[in-house]
Amino acid sequence: MAKDEDRIEIDDNTGFVGDYLLYLLAAASDAASADFHAHVREQGLRVPEWRILACLSDEDGQMVTQLAQLALIEQSHLTKIVDQMAAKGLVKRRSDERDRRRVRVFLTAAGRALGARLVDQARAHEHAIIARLRPGEAALLKDALKHIHALYRAGSRVSAAPAAAPVELEARPT
Repeated sequence: MAKDEDRIEIDDNTGFVGDYLLYLLAAASDAASADFHAHVREQGLRVPEWRILACLSDEDGQMVTQLAQLALIEQSHLTKIVDQMAAKGLVKRRSDERDRRRVRVFLTAAGRALGARLVDQARAHEHAIIARLRPGEAALLKDALKHIHALYRAGSRVSAAPAAAPVELEARPT
C-alpha cells in the first residue's frame, strides 16, 4: 500500500491510465480501502483473513472452493490462510456431511465475534464513503459494478479486437 505522499492524484489530464476503467476501479478500491485495511491490521489480521471472516459472517460453513471465489483468494492460498486462522482459533474445518471429500469452513465463537465487530465497522466505513458522494451516486455505482461482475461471472468475454468505431463513454455528471 502506498503512503499518502506516494499516492497519485487522478485527473482528466493523465492520459490512458487515468481514464482506464479497470485502473480506476482498482485505484478507487485501493484508496477507499486503505484506512479500513489499516484498522484490520491493527486487529491482528491480514486483509485476506478479514475477507474470509466477512464471507463466513454472511454464510457460515462455506465450501473452500466457494469461499475462495467470494474472498477473491486463489484456492491454494486460501487453504493456507484457513489453516493459519484455525491455529488462531477463528475458524474450523469440517468435512461436508453429504460428501466427505469436500471441506467446509466454519467460524468459531471467537471468529464470529471478531467478524461481526469488523463487519459493523466496515459498514460504518462504507457509510462514511457514501456520505461523501452525490445523492444517488452510490446506488448507481453499486448497480454498475454488480452488472459488470454478473457479465463476467456468466462467462462473457471482451474481444481484444478493436471496435469498428471508437466507443463513447457517457459523460460524467458535473
